[in-house]
Amino acid sequence: MAEFLDTTGISAALTDLIKNSNEKLFLMSPYLQIADRLRLHIKERDSRKIDIRVVFRTDKLNAEEMSFLQELTSVQVLSCENLHAKCYLNENTAIITSMNLYQHSQQNNWEMGIKIEKNTDSELYKKISDEVMLIIQNSKKTPFSIKKIERETSVASKIIPASNKSSKAATSNGNGFCIRCGADLNLNPEHPLCFNCYKSWEKYRDPQYQEKFCHVCGKESATTYEKPVCYTCYKKSK
Repeated sequence: MAEFLDTTGISAALTDLIKNSNEKLFLMSPYLQIADRLRLHIKERDSRKIDIRVVFRTDKLNAEEMSFLQELTSVQVLSCENLHAKCYLNENTAIITSMNLYQHSQQNNWEMGIKIEKNTDSELYKKISDEVMLIIQNSKKTPFSIKKIERETSVASKIIPASNKSSKAATSNGNGFCIRCGADLNLNPEHPLCFNCYKSWEKYRDPQYQEKFCHVCGKESATTYEKPVCYTCYKKSK
């Protein structure tokens, strides 16, 4: 039997849903501004390597939220044009609500929703789950949807000289750099552009368009999306 939730009830139920996710966690919201306490719970679930998928509305994700999602290792981030549904689901519980996963909404808006438990209403839960999967299947992966691999850290230690204090790499928090603007970025040669620069690159999607910086050392170099590492760093990685 579905349970009615008011604004406070939605926030509490969503927190419990995230904390109790042991197999999967699907968060579907057109707008994202994840509260700090929810970020902590999502990070903790991410550390358990469960299936986490975040679906947002195309062009409605700001750089701060993308930066947080990039830190997760088991997340798929997907964009869905014209998404208006707000639904949060794990392997046992589903919440359908008017509330975006948006801190302002949780604190200031009048919201309503319903909570459905699989063990008490399996048929309704299945219908919700099937619809969520249909939306996911028709959504587009963002460039940061690929699961991170532990090898990134070991590669960075091999190809970034620790003694090179004058290099930009010495100040990088993510061990890598955007090949277009030089901003700090998680090291991932398959996606060497920051979110904003990728949106610009995506208009033409030219993998051989010449960029300005090496993804590994951050030094000025004629790189491309296809070949984002300078020759010196490439040789050191061998």
